[in-house]
Amino acid sequence: MTVKIAVLVSGRGSNLQAIIDSIEKGYIKNAAVNVVISNKADAYALERARKHGINAVFLDPKERDRDEYDREILKVLRQYDTDLLLLAGYFRLLGTDIIEAYRHRILNIHPSLLPAFKGLHAQKQAFEYGVKVAGCTVHFVDEGLDSGPIIIQKCVPVLPGDTEETLTDRILEQEHIIYPEAVRLFVEGKLKVEGRNVIALD
Repeated sequence: MTVKIAVLVSGRGSNLQAIIDSIEKGYIKNAAVNVVISNKADAYALERARKHGINAVFLDPKERDRDEYDREILKVLRQYDTDLLLLAGYFRLLGTDIIEAYRHRILNIHPSLLPAFKGLHAQKQAFEYGVKVAGCTVHFVDEGLDSGPIIIQKCVPVLPGDTEETLTDRILEQEHIIYPEAVRLFVEGKLKVEGRNVIALD
């Protein structure tokens, strides 16, 4: 059975591309990205989707409150029989309706070692704080901000001479590795959630 994936995006979609590539190369088997949804009409991620023959949907958040907007997203997710929802640089919080409908079936990638440096500009936060080790995290999404159970984390050392930009680039390289890995584990049924702990059965 093919796991049907939907991806929510707001920007360029490099993590979306990593997922698409991993499916096309056979690293993630028995899965397909069926639809990419963006709250930004000019998000390059939509173009990436079109290039791979994937349905690209822009949902305009203007003149809609959050609940109404989330209902529109849910409508699209159900239209495409979505099994797994991925957030890939999606800069809005999901409401309760979506989280309840897809509990433990929503994954997000965040550019810090959670629970440190939640929210926007995590790499900048880490760099300015003076950490010696930064990194990235794939986690399940719950009602909080970057607070769901952690699936995979990867450390990225902060090197002498690093800038916020160079650190961001090196973190992104690791994001492109661990996000497809987490999706593969989910698709293969190898993720078990016990409270806050996620056990990988690989």
